[in-house]
This record gives sequence, structure tokens and C-alpha cells, in this order.
Amino acid sequence: MRNITVKVHPSKANLKKKEQLAWKIAEISSDKAKLNKDAIEMVINRIIDNASVAIASYNRKPVVSARQMALAHPRKNGANVFGLSSKVKVDCEWAAWANGTAVRELDYHDTFLAADYSHPGDNIPAILAVAQQKGCNGLDLIRGILTGYEVQVNLVKGICLHEHKIDHIAHLGPSVAAGLGSLLKLNTETIYQSVQQALHTTISTRQSRKGEISSWKAFAPAHAGKLAVEAVDRCMRGEGAPSPIYEGEDSVIAYVLSGPGKKYIVPLPKVNEPKKAILETYTKEHSAEYQSQALIDLARSLNKKIKNLNNIKKITIETSHHTHYVIGTGANDPQKMDPYASRETLDHSIMYIFAVALEDGAWHHVKSYTPQRARRKSTVQLWRKIVTKENKKWTKKYHNRDPKKKCFGGKVIVKLKNGSTISEEINVADAHPAGKRPFGRKEYINKFKVLTDNIISKKESQRFLKCVQNLRKLKPKDLKGLNVEILPKMRKRIKNSKSIF
Repeated sequence: MRNITVKVHPSKANLKKKEQLAWKIAEISSDKAKLNKDAIEMVINRIIDNASVAIASYNRKPVVSARQMALAHPRKNGANVFGLSSKVKVDCEWAAWANGTAVRELDYHDTFLAADYSHPGDNIPAILAVAQQKGCNGLDLIRGILTGYEVQVNLVKGICLHEHKIDHIAHLGPSVAAGLGSLLKLNTETIYQSVQQALHTTISTRQSRKGEISSWKAFAPAHAGKLAVEAVDRCMRGEGAPSPIYEGEDSVIAYVLSGPGKKYIVPLPKVNEPKKAILETYTKEHSAEYQSQALIDLARSLNKKIKNLNNIKKITIETSHHTHYVIGTGANDPQKMDPYASRETLDHSIMYIFAVALEDGAWHHVKSYTPQRARRKSTVQLWRKIVTKENKKWTKKYHNRDPKKKCFGGKVIVKLKNGSTISEEINVADAHPAGKRPFGRKEYINKFKVLTDNIISKKESQRFLKCVQNLRKLKPKDLKGLNVEILPKMRKRIKNSKSIF
């Protein structure tokens, strides 16, 4: 690996292309790096994971809306839409939109947290859609996905967006563009322009994850993927981009992020070095914000130890800066304490999540979020006894650059009415690679079977799992096999809404 220093340069400096971050990203996207065996296996795991959550969200409103929009753009040799017959094809950018929304809707796929946040699995829908439309094979797809993960993970390590209230999809646009460059074997110049265009068009504010969180939280990554597809298409036609997009005098760093005096250090592999960043990412056992995963596991454990939850006077969760200020009481969002809040808001409230997990001793991607569950009197009472507090010890663990030492948990202090306290802490989620029950292929397959049960047939389940595990050998005509078709009885009739498409 190498560390790239990224800073603003005045226009008169005429910064050379080869010294720009976008060019260095393009170089590794167009290189001939060997594929790492473990990384390939993880690509397969993540395609299974994405399919699990996409199918489970098939009939949820944002997913239905995105799918209807995609179906208004049919294409004979296009890409597939998750849940539908592989014979149904649409323009790839619209498949990226529909499938990206389906993957993101339940907040239940993989994550990487460092200087910023990310869900690297958001790269997959767009890259897969283009692969299907352009006749790529399994190995092409693997290369594209590995590049997408590599670029996003390393941008997340080096550049913090959220401190400037910029949404994390600003790292996703460039990573999808880079992944598509690898997939399609584009030259460095074309990828360079594509990365810059994709970044320029995918900058938006974090209001999509603040206050009353709407369905845009699910749409946002899909939109970034769609815009990246369109950016690559334009650059393949010879069009250019605002440049240098990171280092320019009026660029992203200068006026969106920390300003002309700031230096960022972005790690990247050397040219032709195997891309293994996907191995640093981790999926979710529970359908909730990643920073709640370990705390859900801790709540499940405490459920067995506290016999009467009515005896609880107060619960304090000592945790990292990120957890406290994003999903904790440090966010100062009254909606995070509101029983009538949206599902999207509730899955970004560690107070709600911890209360439900503590009461139920379990977590469910549907049952834990129903209006009836959120408004249960005992839950609301417990929920409002919970506060979070930043502890610098946990913030330091959160930012540890050693993946084996990085932690996303916290310490929970339960004060009882009799004056006694119960205190426990957890470093990482049970499903984390360093946790009690790390996810492997068996667990990914089990998650797929659980989430798709009664939604797809057993025959379809077996077919998909056999196909995806043979990813390296798939020919272009076989990539449609990565689509999963749901049972006809699960397809709800949707009334045509008044819309443009």
C-alpha cells in the first residue's frame, strides 16, 4: 500500500494529472492486478448478502417505486431487476437504481467505518447491472466489484465527509465509476474522467440521515450508482470532467470539505497490487445501523440477566463519538425518541434499538420496527431512560487503523432503582470477523434462506446459490442467473400512480 497526500493546489500550479487522486484511482482501476482467492470468496458472500436483503424488501414502498420507474425503461439486451423473471430487462442505469434501492432499504447489508461511513455493498447493483448489459463474464464482475470496494474503503479511511455534513455517497460515486472501469477494461484516461464526473454529481448533504429520516436514505446510494453509470457512459464517448476535482482551487476539498489548508492522506494499493479491501468490511446480523450491531448483541445478553426491566432507573451507553452523535442522544434529534417516527429514523436511534433488543432478547428486521412495537408503553418508558455518552477510549478504538483492533461497541451501565448497577461492555458484534460468531459462507447462506423463505421457491434458492458460488466460471449468458425471481403469489398488484414515467 502507499499513502497519497491530497490537498488543494492553486490553478496557476497546473497540477499534473498523474499527481491527482482521481488519476491514481484510475491507475489501480485499469491495472492487471492478480485476484486474491479470499477476496474472490468474499465477493461471492456479498452478492449472496445483497440478494438476501433485496428480496426481503421486495414489496416495501421505496423498492416498489424504484422498480416501477425502472420498468418504464425496458431494453431488449439490458439488465435484470431483482425479484422479476430474468426475461424482464431494463436499461442498466435504471436496473442499478431499482436494485440499489432494494439492497439499501432494510439497512441490512455490509458496512465499513473509519474516518467516514460506508456500505460498500452499494457498489454491487450498478456494477452487476452494467455487466449484464455489456456481456461481461464472472471474472470481469469480480474485478469490477473488488475495485469498487478498494476505492470506497480507502476513500473512507482517508477523507471524512460527515464532519462537513456531506453524505457518504460522495465516496460511492467515484468507487462505482472506478469499478465500472475495471469491469469494462477501460483505459486510465477514461476512468480518470469518469471518477471526477461521478464525484462532481454525487455530492449531497447529510440531511438525508438527520432529523425525520425519509425513504431517500434508501434511494441515495442507488442514485449515486445510477449517476456513476451515466458518468462512465459520457466519458466513454470522449467527454471530460471538472478537473482536478479533489485538488482544484474551487474543488471539493477547497469549498465542500476542510478548505485549502487541509491535507488528506488516502491509502491506495500500488499499481498491480492485489485488491483486498473487501476483506476489511463486515456485514450485519441485524437490520439496523451498523454501530448498533454490537449493542444489540449486548442487549440480548443483558435480557437474560435482568429479570425485571421495571427495576431499571437509567441506562447509560458509553461509546464512540460517531455512535453518540449519529445514532445517540448526541445527535439532538427529538425524532430519535419519538414512538411515531419513521422506520428509517428508528433504525438510526440506538436508544430505541437497545430498548427493544433488551425487552425482546432478539432483533427482527420487520417485527422490531412495526408501529405497534415502537409504541408499546413499556418500550417507550424504557427507551426514554437511555442516554449515550462519548468516551474517548471508545472513539480511539473506533479509529484504530489496525482492522483487528478497531471496535464499534461500547460500555453499558444499567442503574437499578435499588441503587445497584450492572455494567458490561462489548468491542465488536458477534458476527464481526473478530466477534464470537464470525460470518462465513454458511452464515451468509443461512441469512439468504431466512430472509427469502416463502418469498422464493426452494428450487430457485438452490439454483441461485449454486450459480453464485460458481462465479469465477460464469460466462456472459450466465450472469442473469445472479438475479433471483420471487414466487408469483408474492407479487402484489400495484396501482398505477400519477407520475412522469
